[in-house]
Amino acid sequence: MQSYTYLIIDLCCISIPFIASFYPKHAFYKEWKPFFLANIIVGFFFLVWDADFTLNGIWGFNPDYVIGLNIFNLPIEEVLFFVSIPYACVFTYFSLKYLVQNNPLVTFQKIISILFILILLLVGIMSLDKWYTSITSLITAVYLIFQVIRKRDLSYQYLSYLIVLPFFFVSNGILTGSFLESPIVWYNDAENLGIRLFTIPVEDIFYGMLLIFLNIDLYEFFKSKFLNN
Repeated sequence: MQSYTYLIIDLCCISIPFIASFYPKHAFYKEWKPFFLANIIVGFFFLVWDADFTLNGIWGFNPDYVIGLNIFNLPIEEVLFFVSIPYACVFTYFSLKYLVQNNPLVTFQKIISILFILILLLVGIMSLDKWYTSITSLITAVYLIFQVIRKRDLSYQYLSYLIVLPFFFVSNGILTGSFLESPIVWYNDAENLGIRLFTIPVEDIFYGMLLIFLNIDLYEFFKSKFLNN
């Protein structure tokens, strides 16, 4: 069973959102077309990024916790990660848009974005010798700058990510070694700040945020296209 550990984590992350997607009064399965179109595009970008970092030893995977089926140099479980996590998070966003009519973060979302931009630019520029830190920080900063220029309201994205963060700490904590003899995903600390939240590199917070926000953005883009046709 040990070799199925990563696969089980993927399935646990997506199982409840998948089942809840068929709730008759507000069914997310009807949104699958815009979601999966978005997910394919964002997933491809992240898989190329992931494969390159794996090839260059910035991170890697413990063969004891995967079934041994690879796509290029990535375990199939890692590929599924980029479907299961976005699915769960976009489902959360979809649900919150329906359940939360008055988002408490609306007033502060621009300030949050600007603070993140300043911090990420500073960290990214000061850490150019650390690939994971610099690339994650700078790409996320550029993304947020673009959203601020567009005057895009990110309040529901921030709220959704805040809601899923406890689950992120559990799932990503296990992946990075919590409750296990060794991590499923290991990191080369020469390429990051070496700051851990429990066992999770702090960079994962913004890597995950970028992954989710891009999925939500493209999901909303394709959804609007289908509604207008």
